[in-house]
Amino acid sequence: MRKAAENGHANVCLELAESMYADLPHAREAGHVGEAAGASTSVGDAEGHDVPPDVLSSVIYWLCKGGMTEQHDVEEELDGYRIRALEGAVFCCNDGCEVVGHLKDFQVCPQCKVFRYCGAACQKED
Repeated sequence: MRKAAENGHANVCLELAESMYADLPHAREAGHVGEAAGASTSVGDAEGHDVPPDVLSSVIYWLCKGGMTEQHDVEEELDGYRIRALEGAVFCCNDGCEVVGHLKDFQVCPQCKVFRYCGAACQKED
């Protein structure tokens, strides 16, 4: 995913940004850009976001690399991420499961360490 994003695939850049914000397994590690992202965000951008500042900088970096050149577009996308994080979403990987919650409420599969489930029953069924 990182390689594709670095090569300019806009949809992958946006997917990486969203995955990093949501703290999906390995996304923050794969998407971290360090010093390269420092200039792309200011302290004011971090208000209201419950992610570390370095993660937010990287998220903004990937949003910009994905084609969001207007500040209001970036802010709108970040607000959408924040709202989904606060309201919760369906994170269970079992098709048909409609349990809504926060990402931290869904356990990562101990075998693959990628998929998340709302409980043992959904994991077993999947």
